[in-house]
Amino acid sequence: MLKLREAPALSSSLGKQGLHLLISSRDAAALNHLKTVSQRLPSVQVTTRLVSNGHTDPLYGLERMPDLLLLRVSHLWREELVALLQRPAHERPPLLICGPLDEREGIRLAMQAGARDFLPEPVAADELLAALGRMIHETQAGQATGGKLIAVMNAKGGSGATLLACNLAHQLSARGGSTLLLDLDLQFGSVAHCLDVVPAHSHVEVLQQIEEMDSVALRGFCSHFSPTLHVLGGRSGELCLPQDVHLEQLETLLRLARSTYDWVVVDLPRQIDHLTGITLEQADRVYVLVQQSLSHLKDATRLVRIMREELGVQGDRLQVVVNRYDKASPVSLQDIAEALRCTDLQKLPNDYAVVSESQNTGVPLQLHAPRAPVTLGMRELSQALLGTETAEQGLLKRTFGRLFRG
Repeated sequence: MLKLREAPALSSSLGKQGLHLLISSRDAAALNHLKTVSQRLPSVQVTTRLVSNGHTDPLYGLERMPDLLLLRVSHLWREELVALLQRPAHERPPLLICGPLDEREGIRLAMQAGARDFLPEPVAADELLAALGRMIHETQAGQATGGKLIAVMNAKGGSGATLLACNLAHQLSARGGSTLLLDLDLQFGSVAHCLDVVPAHSHVEVLQQIEEMDSVALRGFCSHFSPTLHVLGGRSGELCLPQDVHLEQLETLLRLARSTYDWVVVDLPRQIDHLTGITLEQADRVYVLVQQSLSHLKDATRLVRIMREELGVQGDRLQVVVNRYDKASPVSLQDIAEALRCTDLQKLPNDYAVVSESQNTGVPLQLHAPRAPVTLGMRELSQALLGTETAEQGLLKRTFGRLFRG
């Protein structure tokens, strides 16, 4: 989100050579000004690039990518930002933008390209240093974390997002390491009920104190379903409004969670606001749950478009899951794939009795019915995330294919 915030204190862990900041501009005077100010930051290597050829990509032809990019856009801002967008996300360094970019489309493209902030001209030295400081701090935090962030959201109410989030988190915790299941439905979250845990502390309580917390404190505030699966959600009877939680608080919580756990699975409410938006933007994988009806397909089409065009959730980061799959349904998998422009659909079979018993008793499917078709489907999703290729996985694929071929 493009917001100006006060810069956190710079960490001393940059190392002797520090991070490499590249400043790119078509304006020599602006380039010199930005370089002079940026060099005030300690332990940051600053290089500049005066663009004078026909290429609009500020990273074109570089043998080594910088750690950070400060781009002063020109009158060709649209082409420059689109060129960055065409690069895979992992090839785009953390980005700060300044220059003549005062149009709504420009801000939207900047966000999609991954810009952490935008500074209008004339750029004040203190604002530039503060923005660079924030970007350096976030980069350091990201380099220190290996935890993956998984977001799950319904395309239409009741599609099964909470079911998937809870069971995916449980399977990841059993197979892939420590996992945090975070419920961001601040008013009607139900992950605690689905796993039969009684929260002693709420997510709102944690968010309000997150600036003072470390990994030990975060683990202590969570409910423990098992030693490797912790749950953070709301308490019964507690009312919270989205505006009661600040964007900065959630960003800090997500950073801390990723540095504490191997997996962070977030059950998102079906809405787009400042909380869901930043989670979707930062997620390594986003699962959208849809069912086979025209109303589900209509809502899913709109939601997926917003994710792709407004939030920059592209490629294999976005995964559509068809829940309660029925091969005899009038709305086929091909219909869904064409409407959502998604060829790699995942399926979860309709197993109402097993799912209902699991949720009513608070026992995950892997423990409640390990051989049920819906459990095998959940296991397929977790295996895809873990990236393991085992003989067991091959057997599961063949079994699942025989059950739901066609």
